[in-house]
Amino acid sequence: MNENEKEIVYSQAIKAGKRIYYIDVKKNRKDEMYLSITESKKLVYGEGENATVSFEKHKIFLYREDFTKFATSLKDAIDFVVAQQGEYVPRVQENEEQPQAADTEIDIEF
Repeated sequence: MNENEKEIVYSQAIKAGKRIYYIDVKKNRKDEMYLSITESKKLVYGEGENATVSFEKHKIFLYREDFTKFATSLKDAIDFVVAQQGEYVPRVQENEEQPQAADTEIDIEF
C-alpha cells in the first residue's frame, strides 16, 4: 500500500496565496493515526496559451509520540517571530476593495 492509499480520516486545507497547506490525519495498517502535512505550491511556466502549470509538493509526517514536542517548538518559534516583528497585519492590495464599516454613512449632494 503506498502513501496515497492510506485512509484519510480528517483533512483541512489552508489557502495562502500560491500555496495550499493540507493537514491530513491518516491511519496506517495498524490503525494508528498520524499527521501528514503537505505544502503544495503552484508553479506556472510560460505565458498565455503556452503556459504550463505544475505543483511542487513537500510532505512532513508527524507521529503521535512527537505531537507535544512539535507543537511546543512550533509555538515557541511563532512566539519568537511575534516578539521580534509583532503580530502580522495583512496589507490591502491596491486592486482589492476595502470593506466599509457598517455604521459609515455617505451623504453626497449634487
